[in-house]
Amino acid sequence: MRILRAPAALAAATTVALLLAGCSGSGGAPAAEAAEQESPLTEYFDAVYGGDLSPEEQERQFAEQQEQEQELVAQCMQEEGFEYTPDTSSSTFYSGEDTEWEPDDRDWVAQYGYGAVNSPFTEQPTPAEDEYVDPNADYVATLSESEQTAFYEALYGPTPTEEEMAEDASVEYDWQTAGCQGAAQHEVAGEDVSQSEEFKPLFDAIDAFYGDMASWPGMAELDAEWAACMDAAGHGGFTAQADAQNSVYEELNALYEEMPTSEEGISAEPDEAARDAIAEREVQLALADLGCREETDHRDRTAEITREAEQQFVDDHQQELDAMKAAAEQAGE
Repeated sequence: MRILRAPAALAAATTVALLLAGCSGSGGAPAAEAAEQESPLTEYFDAVYGGDLSPEEQERQFAEQQEQEQELVAQCMQEEGFEYTPDTSSSTFYSGEDTEWEPDDRDWVAQYGYGAVNSPFTEQPTPAEDEYVDPNADYVATLSESEQTAFYEALYGPTPTEEEMAEDASVEYDWQTAGCQGAAQHEVAGEDVSQSEEFKPLFDAIDAFYGDMASWPGMAELDAEWAACMDAAGHGGFTAQADAQNSVYEELNALYEEMPTSEEGISAEPDEAARDAIAEREVQLALADLGCREETDHRDRTAEITREAEQQFVDDHQQELDAMKAAAEQAGE
């Protein structure tokens, strides 16, 4: 299975959203109201990624697109010389609306920390009746090994070479090399503005903007106050609030990278005691972090710093952002 890389601009914007959601403030009502105001860049990201739709609208759109895509895939595969049964159950829409994510709540943090090792999402069991059954499995089983390889290359595109993979084994998505599946998704969804060469300079600028958060006016002072609080709490060594959470993910990733794999490439389960130890340290660190965020009014101050920086970015790139938004809305029609 290939791991596809999301557009860096989306990842950066998501990081900022999580940062604001995960920072607790102790300011007065005006500051709290300010923290809930919409980002100046929201309308542009919503246009590109569909964030302005309700969960019900997203689910309905997802189902309709899945049905259209699978009919196109079936036609394409038939043209490639294969049988193919449309598969509308291979992907499931999940909005996460019913899952509590409360990184500002002390009881929640005491249970999950940052939600890295344990989280409300991982605790939700998958109903047995939802177990996936590939409608093409029986047909594929009748094919020879070489025919099966050809079938999946026609469906998903050729397996990428090592040179085409990034260090994390992910691959930049290109619908033109993603077989019948990629062609169908492209036809149904239209041109992906985030992957367009026309707007690449703008997305590069967005990436650079979010990657330089530490230089935003007021952020260095806030980071220094938070770091001093963490040091006093016995958790020194961090220079920015996001570093604390990232340290947990880095430790968890290292644990999984150390796991042995079988000849079939299947990884063993991580050592439960080691995983539990990381979870314990995660909770202790997250509770200290929460206390320091409360002490420094981190959430509201970060929200205001971010809003001002984003507004300046919008002012500096208004023409390009408007053109991107118009192109995204046209593609979605």
